[in-house]
Amino acid sequence: MRREFHVRFCEGPGGQFPRATRLVIAFERHDDAQRVMQVLPQRMAKYGLRLHPDKTRLLPIGRPSASDPGGKGPATFDFLGFTVFWRRTHGGNGWRVGMTTRKGRLRGAIEALGDWCRRHRHEPLKEQQAGLARRLDGHFNYFGVQGNFSALARLSHAARRLWFKWLNRRSQRARLTWERFRAIVEDFPLPRASIRVRLWGDSS
Repeated sequence: MRREFHVRFCEGPGGQFPRATRLVIAFERHDDAQRVMQVLPQRMAKYGLRLHPDKTRLLPIGRPSASDPGGKGPATFDFLGFTVFWRRTHGGNGWRVGMTTRKGRLRGAIEALGDWCRRHRHEPLKEQQAGLARRLDGHFNYFGVQGNFSALARLSHAARRLWFKWLNRRSQRARLTWERFRAIVEDFPLPRASIRVRLWGDSS
């Protein structure tokens, strides 16, 4: 930002900005970021838009130095269900932007799976498997980005644990063992945690 700049908000015929539009702006210089933070509310107001006062922040998110001994950078922020942060590359010699499922979002997904298993526990196994598979696939398709495998694996493990729990409560006479449950999962498998979207050109 060596000179004045202008941001134009354009809408096509019949198109409108959604109320929940998210905007992230990155700057190399802190003084540039401060100037934009001061003028952006007035600029957006010209187009009938406003910044959410509780969700608009100025964060130091610059790349850590190569000599930084830590495993994460100085700041994180939440965006579209992810927590974004700096992480070490696999070789440990550099830094890369990391993304993981926001803790509250993951907790909510696990609670939703448990509630679904409870409400559908008396349905045939094939229908339960299909419903759980749709929910897991939807989550993995969105959150399955590089560096986020551990969060995906936690949800995958929780899904199997919750399915076992609520299948075990279908009958008070015949208790379900883990051995029998593993046989059920072999016949009615659930999607495994996997990376679905590669944001960068390699796996580091």
